[in-house]
Amino acid sequence: MNGAPEATSGTVELFTAFLAAAVVVALISRRLGLPYTVALVVFGLGVAILAPGIRFEVTPDLVLLVLLPGLVFEAAFHTDIPSLRKTLGGIVVLAVPGVLITAAVVALVLNVVTGLPLDLALVVGAMVAATDPVAVIATFKRLGAPRSLATLIEGESLFNDGTAFVVFAIALRAVTQPVGWGEAISSFVVTLVASIVIGAVAGFVASRVVARVDDHLIETTISVLLAYGTYVIADSFHESGVIATVVAGMTLGSYGRRIGMGPRTRDAIDIVWDFLSFLLTALVFLLVGLAITVGSLVEAAGAIAVCIVAVLGARAVVTYGLVGIGARLVAPDRPIPEGWLHVLFWAGLRGAVAVALALSLPLALPQRAHLQAITFGIVLFTLLAQGSTIGWVIAHTVGRPRPDTD
Repeated sequence: MNGAPEATSGTVELFTAFLAAAVVVALISRRLGLPYTVALVVFGLGVAILAPGIRFEVTPDLVLLVLLPGLVFEAAFHTDIPSLRKTLGGIVVLAVPGVLITAAVVALVLNVVTGLPLDLALVVGAMVAATDPVAVIATFKRLGAPRSLATLIEGESLFNDGTAFVVFAIALRAVTQPVGWGEAISSFVVTLVASIVIGAVAGFVASRVVARVDDHLIETTISVLLAYGTYVIADSFHESGVIATVVAGMTLGSYGRRIGMGPRTRDAIDIVWDFLSFLLTALVFLLVGLAITVGSLVEAAGAIAVCIVAVLGARAVVTYGLVGIGARLVAPDRPIPEGWLHVLFWAGLRGAVAVALALSLPLALPQRAHLQAITFGIVLFTLLAQGSTIGWVIAHTVGRPRPDTD
């Protein structure tokens, strides 16, 4: 009879400890000028090293169903649609062919250099193909980087998460059974379209309901229900919950705001989601640090180093090739500034999505622990090396924005 109360008490104590750690680390990181997400990862990693007996099981359900929907919804809801339209071409390039190229390059390099079977190497490529700009957006705001550049990087992350999830599912299926190119392409397109439809319908319905309600508490609750409900519905149909949630958030944030939200409701929803975003982000990056074990990283050090080079190489091809050269060909009178390309290249961090996918690998998958270690190593490198220096890159390549670059 005492087991359940004790378990509940332990969960509350753990959650309280996480909150306290998040607040303290965030305050210290502000004083040091370090992105607090990077500081949280370092703190979690330090706890795992100094107190190995303290282990917290980071399950895929915790990340995928509790943390991730709220994070992607908040970013989508607050997306600046006018700026998004200006950078839509670049976002599409980064989020679709950019993800596919990264996954392919990582898989081929891992296969050729380390001998890892190509199907397993493609699983790793899919896991690390999506970017996570959470660690750099705060730096963007602090340094006053151009809004369009920040929207480009945020928009890339919003949409490439969904692309990476679809590629990951196809890659996992290819490990157990042959998957032809035609089947892979059709599966990708069907999932993409179906997920967009689910998100758009859910966002439209929620927007119409909000327009008929004049109670900021109920309307705010509807936004939370939309975030998690859309994810659950899409997932139950075996579609992409991430893509559906992103579309739902953008629909409510643009259409819903325009047709039926009063000033009090807008303020309430913004405050609630700002708080939830801070809380969820803090928990995600603390858990990232706790999920990584130094021993596994040492054993996979060679493969991690190879994969880091592949990830950076693929990012360079996508950034300077597809985006940079493509923009010059399409709009020679308005090329993307070279400084923007440098920032875009170095801002390609990997984070919560990569960790979530690694944790969700089936227990029966060959070399599961090795694949996870490679992924965790790449996440750690990008967060520590790129996340801690992105401010320097922005300051020295972009500087303060001019009025015409917003």
